[in-house]
Amino acid sequence: MAWFARPLHSFVLAALLGGLAVAPALHAQSARAPTSWDSLTPAQRDVLSPLRQDWDGLPPQRQQHLLEKSRDWVNLPPAQRAQISQRIARWQQMTPVERKQARDNQRLFRQLPAEQREQLHAAYQRFQKMPPEQRAKLMQQWHAMPPAQRLHWLHGPKR
Repeated sequence: MAWFARPLHSFVLAALLGGLAVAPALHAQSARAPTSWDSLTPAQRDVLSPLRQDWDGLPPQRQQHLLEKSRDWVNLPPAQRAQISQRIARWQQMTPVERKQARDNQRLFRQLPAEQREQLHAAYQRFQKMPPEQRAKLMQQWHAMPPAQRLHWLHGPKR
């Protein structure tokens, strides 16, 4: 299974996706008509080109969400655009099972109290700042731990 499909990684990845993948499901169902690919402006088609094959089959509310995001895209700094592109590419490479796990983990993340979400985000930021070798070593140690030890490590001793 890919590294991002494992529960901890999926949880963090889902948290970082910030709703990008599941936001359409959170929108109220609308009675909008679908927007055909051919009716998009050249600029919209350029930004949304990775979705060209699937566009006409997307639900109208998903199309609308993507069109709104595409308007913001042109104003983003290049570094942020690159980061988002990488996340989208990673998402597209996931299997349906991996995507479901990511969505489930994102839902769990949103249910955490704000303080725990902040702690998790801070831990992830510290992890990202580690040298690659140190991250790999930590991941190896994590995967070698039995589940009970992982829980103890995450939450500390029961009070």
